[in-house]
Order: sequence, then C-alpha cells, then structure tokens
Amino acid sequence: MTPVMTLDALAIGTAGRVERVRGNRAVAQRLQEMGLTTGVVVKIVRVAPLGDPLEVEVRGYRLSLRKEEAAVVEVSAP
Repeated sequence: MTPVMTLDALAIGTAGRVERVRGNRAVAQRLQEMGLTTGVVVKIVRVAPLGDPLEVEVRGYRLSLRKEEAAVVEVSAP
C-alpha cells in the first residue's frame, strides 16, 4: 500500500496523486471544482516565503492554495 500524506507536506518539485479530498463539504467541493479530483496528479511548483500560499500545477494550469486548503487534500506517490 502506498503511503498517504497531505498536499501541504510535499516538497517543492514533488508530485502526488490525489487520493481523497476531505474537510467540510463546501471546501471539498470548491477544491474539486478547481480540478483536484481523485486520481489527478498534482505537483508543488513553489511556496511563498512564509510558507503560505502554495502554487501547484494540476491539469496543465497553476493554482494557488492556502496551506489550510492543501492540508485537506490527501495524496500518494504518482
């Protein structure tokens, strides 16, 4: 079984496959509408100097997420 971690724990340049989006329904739905659905590969592009927000690449575009939003996205190795 592949270890699961949250998106905010990935290092810059690392990719992961979305396993699950948890959290309250409104946040989970919003993240899924932005393309973070089960099975999609997401890559950490860069992190702001103070650690928030994170810039991720998903489905060919870049998206900025707050660290608290990234913490509800569970990922595994691609």
